[in-house]
Amino acid sequence: MNKTFYLTTTLPYVNAPLHMGHALEFVRADTIARYKKLVGYGVYFNTGTDEHGIKIFEKAKELGLDTQAFVDQGFETFKEQLKMFGVIGDIHFIRTTDKSHELAVQAFWKKVSDNGYIYKKQYEAKYCAGCESEKTDSELVNGECPLHPGLEIKLISEENYFFKYSAFGDRLLKLYSDNPNFVVPDFRLNEIKNFVNGGLQDFSISRLKEKMPWGISVPGDESQVIYVWFDALVNYISTLGWPNIDGDFAKYWVSGNPTQYCGKDNTRFQASMWQAMLMAADLPNSHQIIVNGFITADGGIRMSKTLGNVVDPRDIVKEYGTDALRYFLLREVGSFEDSPFTIERFKDAYNSGLANGLGNLSSRILTLSEKYLDKCPEIPEKSDFTEYFAFYESFDLKKAADFVWEKIAELDKTIQITEPFKVVKVDLEKGKEMITDLVLKLYTIARMLNPLMPETSIKLKQLIHDNKKPETPLFLRKE
Repeated sequence: MNKTFYLTTTLPYVNAPLHMGHALEFVRADTIARYKKLVGYGVYFNTGTDEHGIKIFEKAKELGLDTQAFVDQGFETFKEQLKMFGVIGDIHFIRTTDKSHELAVQAFWKKVSDNGYIYKKQYEAKYCAGCESEKTDSELVNGECPLHPGLEIKLISEENYFFKYSAFGDRLLKLYSDNPNFVVPDFRLNEIKNFVNGGLQDFSISRLKEKMPWGISVPGDESQVIYVWFDALVNYISTLGWPNIDGDFAKYWVSGNPTQYCGKDNTRFQASMWQAMLMAADLPNSHQIIVNGFITADGGIRMSKTLGNVVDPRDIVKEYGTDALRYFLLREVGSFEDSPFTIERFKDAYNSGLANGLGNLSSRILTLSEKYLDKCPEIPEKSDFTEYFAFYESFDLKKAADFVWEKIAELDKTIQITEPFKVVKVDLEKGKEMITDLVLKLYTIARMLNPLMPETSIKLKQLIHDNKKPETPLFLRKE
């Protein structure tokens, strides 16, 4: 296997369960990983947990827990939730408290420092602990971070180490110019170009250990710990064994078109900050950054526990199943734009697309097959998915899902027009031919569902092979 592909998500903090925005990112990344495996790539799919920083430290303290015990518990919860989202089993997990990661971060720091891009100075800044990042006055609304309303903005005044971000503006703009698909979608690339064109400011990459002890020590200065973002971003290469530049690093970072999924609030960190850091360490840049929009409540309002409009993905999976959640996130949520998620909207989509759509069609065809065919028809070894696969190559997973449901609608219409259930009663052989054609087309749909809804794909293919109608509907209609 010569073709390799490297895919990674952002790392969520372990201070709270995963929310619907996380579910969106993981389901989409998993879908791409499954697709790449399907077409013959050796895939390294990386994710994990961000376990350092002030919000982790303060949450553990609030709960009266040892910080390491708190993050250990959070990591186990994280892995369990990924299973609920149907994320494939051979995923590679990285924790920012892993010793190998901590050593890689310190090696990365030394490399960037040796290259002259780290210096020390006294500074003051406004800081949002929710974002774990500094905020300018223009980014605040009524003195609060718009992403974390109600959370007190902290004032930091101390001597820290800084990264010479300002030195990389021209090089970043050249990276974007040379790689017009570097950020997907293109309007996010335009946003990041405008941001860089506006001038980059050096940023603090350490904190005083006496104020925030939960982090990786700065090499050569035990009084400081490395800023959580500077630490966490290095996971994308530490998981591959860097600073060893052979092995997985060469195979997947250098040769595997490293691709990163993130939410739109992460675009600057992934597409600009991390790329400048790689340049400062003389390392190859990422290949692509894929940016999701936000999952919102009704009317485009941001989901908030305070407003009571949060939909917990765990509740959806418990009642409807993993593939039902995947279906909604892949088909009913815009590939790159903000989209609402309400229980009413979810239930409507579930009933129309799954219960009345795929489920009803499968039941009709398999009932005919079981009654009139002696066995499963011979399944062709391959199907032509050129048009379908093109949507995966452009990361437009909503179009990929819509394509499958267009085939479902076409097949349903074929049954309505040709009425094989009537033909088979007056012309058995012709009716059998029609039913065989329907079964083969249903099998093609089952194949197409492989990356999108893997449990359903397996179940449907097995029913076809067994030539049996489902004992219970694939998707029970919900009132």
